[in-house]
Amino acid sequence: MAYQTKQQQAVLQCLQHRSEECLSAADLSEELRRSGLTVGLATVYRQLDKLTQQGLVHKVTTEEGALYQYCPQANHPHDCFLLRCERCGRMVHLDCAHLEEVCHHLSAEHHFSIDPRRTVLTGICEQCQEEPHEG
Repeated sequence: MAYQTKQQQAVLQCLQHRSEECLSAADLSEELRRSGLTVGLATVYRQLDKLTQQGLVHKVTTEEGALYQYCPQANHPHDCFLLRCERCGRMVHLDCAHLEEVCHHLSAEHHFSIDPRRTVLTGICEQCQEEPHEG
């Protein structure tokens, strides 16, 4: 693991404690402030960029802006895929050999290389499928 500053460790720990959620940089800055650490927004963004490059955090671009989430599979030998629920916004990290096969097929047959860490499949999660939907 690469060297981490105190601010980077704090940002990572905050994401780990809220690992089920996708958070904005502003959310993280506020959470850190509430825990007694004053870390400026620019510093939070800088640390998030470093953590993303290290593969410890996923950055997901949404209509609301960039959201970040701790990657529980950061030390796995291959990348995980991301599934995002359109209703509740829940993000699921998925290690799936079938999706890896699709990536290999797209590369070999269509000469298109997929980056799983930046690819988000959207749909409806199991919990939301079971709940009655208004609309």
